[in-house]
Amino acid sequence: MFLKPPPGVTATSARPLATSSLLLIVLALLAPLVLYWDTARSIVDVWNSSETFAHGYAIVPISLWLIWRRRANFSAIPAQPAWPALALLAVAGAGWLAARIAGVQVVMQYAFVAMFPLAAFALLGRRLAGSLTFPLLFLLFAVPFGEVFVDPLIGITADFTVWAVQMTGIPVLRNGTRFDLPTGSWSVVEACSGVRYLISSITLGCLYAYLTYRSTTRRALFIGLSVIVPIIANGLRAYMIVMIGHMSGMELATGVDHLIYGWLFFGIVMFLMFWIGSYWRQEEAPAPVAPHAQAAGAGAPLSAAAPARSLLPMALAIVAVAAVWPAFAAYNERANRNPQPVLLALPQLAGLDSAARFPGWEPDYMAPDARVAGVYTQGSRPVKLQVLYYRNQDKSKNLISSLNRLAGPKDAWHATASSGRVEGGLAVRESTLAGPGGPLLVWHWMWIDGQNTTSNVVGKLHQARAKLLFHGDDGALLVLATPVNDDPQAARAALRAFAERGRGAIEATLLATRGR
Repeated sequence: MFLKPPPGVTATSARPLATSSLLLIVLALLAPLVLYWDTARSIVDVWNSSETFAHGYAIVPISLWLIWRRRANFSAIPAQPAWPALALLAVAGAGWLAARIAGVQVVMQYAFVAMFPLAAFALLGRRLAGSLTFPLLFLLFAVPFGEVFVDPLIGITADFTVWAVQMTGIPVLRNGTRFDLPTGSWSVVEACSGVRYLISSITLGCLYAYLTYRSTTRRALFIGLSVIVPIIANGLRAYMIVMIGHMSGMELATGVDHLIYGWLFFGIVMFLMFWIGSYWRQEEAPAPVAPHAQAAGAGAPLSAAAPARSLLPMALAIVAVAAVWPAFAAYNERANRNPQPVLLALPQLAGLDSAARFPGWEPDYMAPDARVAGVYTQGSRPVKLQVLYYRNQDKSKNLISSLNRLAGPKDAWHATASSGRVEGGLAVRESTLAGPGGPLLVWHWMWIDGQNTTSNVVGKLHQARAKLLFHGDDGALLVLATPVNDDPQAARAALRAFAERGRGAIEATLLATRGR
């Protein structure tokens, strides 16, 4: 059943889209789902594995419902294929290919989902697809994105909580994201970052703003609030939980009730935000009226339906443009795959001491194809070299991943400081780790296709370039560590000296391991 025709368009002039045309539109828009099935499945896998993104299951039904609410547009506005939009679809496909080659899953997923509104734009035209802009773009919320904000949000939450507790008059001893009160110890971990609240708030905020307001200014202000409010609310939530634990002698808010209090507080905050926002609601805009329908008059029959034969060339073009990229990706994957086993050895350097004792710390990275480690004597200090080598990388084995970190959330070690440095022309990432046996000073960087970098973005670009040139995807993490021993400058000098004398031998070993 279709909605009442817009004013100026009579029942004879506002006829529903022909069944054959509607079927063609559906088939053309489903083509990316079939051609990029693995990417679609990767999105669902994240929904299943992470509670943070479980809301993804609701995005597609909501988008379809929003389109259904505006179904009268299909009768009021003719579908007129926009051929220039194919160029945008090709850009999305090229972006997916580049991300696939570089192994950047989130970019692959965004490029894939973007193909649906772009295909609709190409097939339906600027006016009809434009009238469905928000319902189509809302699909982008299905992409599980947001983990990049976890570390910054952890820092913000820790800063706010410690400040608020100190303002309350309670002494706090802080060490990174961990802090001690007289009654007990606390740590701001990923679950406390508030990223779940932030993602949920932004998704609901955009939907609420679209349904409640017509003014762009009001929508932008409410969406801005949906970003700011959950960050502040999460800081207040963390402070509240710490205070409950402190006041109860660590009897309350330290177990499952910790999470219950958090979600209850977040729910109250969101309810208040939406309730206050309802005072400025605006009535829904009237359905669009086709100008040519107004000119035709009430008695002149006019069809907004486009015949299937006018849509068929564009539908075929959409399928062809979408199919090019996965076909090339499959060829490139086979050409770059290296079946040879990874034969990695420690570089030939003087000072290797197999009997040396060193704190039992290893980077919390995805399992590599090969791993070697050795403790060397540099001056009077021990320096531990670790090399993690990766080949034929995929989502379960990747040198560059948001899951990789120097110390995992359940490790006895944790980072207290991190910064970039350039030592003798070599860019390294310097971190200080606190843990059993005293702090460690750690330098680490990546080696990809003969290039050294500390940047994940640059590393992915090197990886993509290597695969496009059919050099393979071999890469390695290199780590140097030494005890601080209350003298950071001496520790840094030892790492610098070791890097200067060992860099050539290390890179020669990596080139020999790659073998091509």
